[in-house]
Amino acid sequence: MHDYGREHRVVVTGVGLLTPVGNDLESAWSSLLSGTSGAGPITQFDATEEYATRIAHEVKGFDPTQYMERKQVKRNDRFVQFAVAVADEAMASAGLGDPEARKDLRPERFGVIFGSGIGGMYTFEDQTRVLVTKGPKRVSPFFVPMFIPDMASGMVSIRFGAKGPNYATVSACASSGHALGDALRILQRGDADVMLAGGTEAAVTPLCIAGFCSMKAMSTRNDDPTAASRPFDAGRDGFVIGEGAGAMVLETLEHAQARGATILAELAGYGASADAYHITAPEPSGAGAQFAMQAALDDAGANPEDVDYINAHGTSTPHNDAMETTAIKAVFGEHAHETVVGSTKSMVGHLLGAAGATEAIFCLLAIRDGKVPPTINFSEADPACDLDYAHNRVVERPVALALSNSFGFGGHNVTLAVRRWEE
Repeated sequence: MHDYGREHRVVVTGVGLLTPVGNDLESAWSSLLSGTSGAGPITQFDATEEYATRIAHEVKGFDPTQYMERKQVKRNDRFVQFAVAVADEAMASAGLGDPEARKDLRPERFGVIFGSGIGGMYTFEDQTRVLVTKGPKRVSPFFVPMFIPDMASGMVSIRFGAKGPNYATVSACASSGHALGDALRILQRGDADVMLAGGTEAAVTPLCIAGFCSMKAMSTRNDDPTAASRPFDAGRDGFVIGEGAGAMVLETLEHAQARGATILAELAGYGASADAYHITAPEPSGAGAQFAMQAALDDAGANPEDVDYINAHGTSTPHNDAMETTAIKAVFGEHAHETVVGSTKSMVGHLLGAAGATEAIFCLLAIRDGKVPPTINFSEADPACDLDYAHNRVVERPVALALSNSFGFGGHNVTLAVRRWEE
């Protein structure tokens, strides 16, 4: 086990979720356990037949005015609105939602880190149209602060008066995994008492969809959207983009206990690495993924056989799923066939920069309830993917330790270890 200047254990005291299958923690979790897909035809713009992919996992029925005034809604991109929503739920869950409940928090010891792989694409595309059609003087003065990815962290810190460490992590689909991992390190070192950390993404936009289509990275099962995301299935043909957000309130154990907080789980380990291989393709042997998983286990003081559930990156792309399976077998040996490996992306899609945070929360909920959600849409086995992926079924088993994998374009790899809390 590595000692990263560790002085403190770190626990989770609050969680918030906004997903394509539910706009709060419990509704999203209930949908996952029932095997519900959030996929459908894109509704946020007219995805004509010029787009090879015309489906997505969209957040449904989201009303930002529940969280901010209409004037503020107009001045904040959709990804920031999502961040504020999950931050509110997480802080309420932690018993810190009301200003009175936070009166004993030292502001400079309370920090915020939110990851976003892409940031304010709605604003970027809208203001690009303004520039082209109306000229530079018509571009909004709010363009830059609405677009930049760090504004989720900025707005959340303003909302709760958090004056401690505050920044954004931007590492594609590993962004919010890095956010949680960095928050863990800050707390382990004793540089803060409380960190509100997570990720947010809202990139179902014409330019993003066009770009991913040109890469041929996304599924083209437009006629059957709920079956399009099929991780580890032989017929997988690409990921299905999603949007949403997730947040955790993390505290040093001492701080949580001193204020009598309910401890939901322990964030026990963090591993990060780079493939140093290719801008988009994973390194086939999964060497970088192996390093990240092993580092998270070492950080948690755990052995491979201690792991009951791996929430895989599991994108439903041909190369990722085979690589991840290879990497898991290399790290876990025979135990790779004993643990459950699942991909919740089969139901919520790929939330890009928000994937790491939402999936770490799914690990926490699996620990809480002793239920591993299914990987839906399995129909044909792939010889390269030969583990137990909880295909089309909920696996009921005690989960004491779970890993969450997140891998991003650029070769970024993150693994988080979430452990059942025991005194």
